[in-house]
Amino acid sequence: MSIEAAVPSPTPVIRRGVTDYAELLRRVKSAGLLDHRPVGAAAKILLVVGLYVAGWTALVLGGASWWQLFTAAFLGVMFTQLGFLGHDVGHRQVFGGRRAAYAFGLLAGNLGIGLSFGWWMDKHTRHHAHPNDLVRDPDVGIGALVFDAGQARGRTGVAKVLTSFQAYLFFPMLLLEGFQLHVASTRAIRSSRLPSRSLEAALLLLHVAGYLAVVLWVLPLDQALVFAVVQQAVFGMYMGLSFAPNHKGMPAERPGDNWDFLRRQVLTSRNVQGGPVVDLLLGGLNYQIEHHLFPSMPRPSLRRAQPLVRSFCAERGVTYAEHRLVSSYVRAVGHLNAVGHS
Repeated sequence: MSIEAAVPSPTPVIRRGVTDYAELLRRVKSAGLLDHRPVGAAAKILLVVGLYVAGWTALVLGGASWWQLFTAAFLGVMFTQLGFLGHDVGHRQVFGGRRAAYAFGLLAGNLGIGLSFGWWMDKHTRHHAHPNDLVRDPDVGIGALVFDAGQARGRTGVAKVLTSFQAYLFFPMLLLEGFQLHVASTRAIRSSRLPSRSLEAALLLLHVAGYLAVVLWVLPLDQALVFAVVQQAVFGMYMGLSFAPNHKGMPAERPGDNWDFLRRQVLTSRNVQGGPVVDLLLGGLNYQIEHHLFPSMPRPSLRRAQPLVRSFCAERGVTYAEHRLVSSYVRAVGHLNAVGHS
């Protein structure tokens, strides 16, 4: 089942766009939905960090055994949950101060999961500013996958053949997403001017050294290699599945559109329907529309904000897209297939 509120093809009224968002912001603020929730945030941090540490403790206490592959899968899940925390903190949902947010981001990202927090923040900020913009959104730039027919037509040779099969390769490729994030983080630190480049590099090296030291100390080489592959594959798959439904297959802003902020964020985003379990599994990213409109809104407030935002979009004639989880994957993969055969 899906919910679509408003017009079939977006024709934004640009001059009143600023007024539209200002009015929505006023309603959200008056409902207290942008207020920080420190107790809930602290409990969430303690729970996720505690489970993350529990996973590594289980590995050490469990000793050498192929049963440790279940521990590897669990740690893959906890790497992603720790990534969700880093995402929340990066958007200032948890800490009011910039320094505290950056410090936690470095600990969760660089040290905890081996992902450069500074690199991710730069990339993710550009995505939020121009979601689904084929030129300015780094998440839809040409790479292993292409998201637009024009991108696909520009490919030749082996790349063109792979593009024609990209819908079938999508889920297998997600198994490599964790490795790709590590590689991208390393490249960013080597080639860019991050705010704390030396500190980020040191924390990444400490993560790699600690990871290898613990795994190789507990497990023989063959089990250690399989453990690392399983753990990173689960991490990559879970991370990829959490972000895939959000924008894939949604409209892309073209040069002549000139969408205002509200329409740019709503029209390019897709929500995922579900209850508290989906909220937990997707780290609140299932409320992608509300999150893009109000990035600093605490995760627990997104569910409360959804009826308000949906109703407001209906008032203003702005398409509000929401689908079940499986349907959202079907639409995303269907879009990749259509692009691949364009």
